[in-house]
Amino acid sequence: MAKGTTTESVIDIGKAPVIDYNNKDWDAARASMAPGYVYDEVATSRQGRGADEAVALWRGWAAAFPDSKGEIHNVFHSGDTVVVELTWRGTHTGPLQTPRGTLSPTGKRIELRACQINTVTNGKVQSTRHYFDMTSLLQQLGVTG
Repeated sequence: MAKGTTTESVIDIGKAPVIDYNNKDWDAARASMAPGYVYDEVATSRQGRGADEAVALWRGWAAAFPDSKGEIHNVFHSGDTVVVELTWRGTHTGPLQTPRGTLSPTGKRIELRACQINTVTNGKVQSTRHYFDMTSLLQQLGVTG
C-alpha cells in the first residue's frame, strides 16, 4: 500500500468502477483510472486498454441494459488489491455485443453474480479483472439452453 494510503481509501478506490458504472458517470470513471488502466472482461475475452476503451465497453453494457446496476455484497482487501463480489441486475432493452455478434433486445431481466479484482496504484485503479459467467447471462436472456 502506498505511503499515506489508508485501508478505507484503497477499498473506496477499488469499489469506484462499480459505483461509477451504477451512476453512469463516465467522467468519474475516467478520473478514477490510472494512466495505462487495463480492463479485462474475462467472460467475453475483451480488454479495454486505457480509460477511453474501458469506458466504451462499459457504455456498451449500459446501452444494452440501461437500468443495470451492480450491488456490492463483499469487499476484500490485501495490499493494493481490492476484490469486489457483486450481483449485476438489469433489463435487456438495447442491443448487446457478445463474442458471437450482436444480440437484439429480449426485454428479459438478468441477475448475474460477478467478481472484480482491482489493483490500486497511487490512488487510482490500475487494472480490473472482471469475472462473470457468460453462459448464465445468455440463459437468462433465453438465447441458449
